[in-house]
Amino acid sequence: MSDNPESEYLLLSRGQWDPDKSPEEIQEAIDRFYVWHEQLVAAGKFKPGQRLATGGKVVSRSGVTDGPFAEAKEVIGGYWFIVASSLEEAASIAARNPCLAYGLAYEIRPIEALRASAYRQGNETPTK
Repeated sequence: MSDNPESEYLLLSRGQWDPDKSPEEIQEAIDRFYVWHEQLVAAGKFKPGQRLATGGKVVSRSGVTDGPFAEAKEVIGGYWFIVASSLEEAASIAARNPCLAYGLAYEIRPIEALRASAYRQGNETPTK
């Protein structure tokens, strides 16, 4: 057990199912995912998230357009929250996701508790 306090990490499901997998194989992976997920929720290591529906809108200074438009490998299919004492522990938990073997990938991001500031480096800060 780590001495670090536990924090929340955002888990983003990315990509698409392997096209060579049958619907039965994919459903088996999905069923195993939900068993895995429920065990982690019961253990306090996961918080519920949601699947994302298809479609959506992109809002930018150019206006509102249909979207999102992304390459298949960049498609975000859903999000959940992992509770862990480090990014490494969160990644270790995500690495046991049964859907990895069927084409999906997972991005794990620490959740920043601080408010955004133009005077502090953040994801939106341009690189020079």
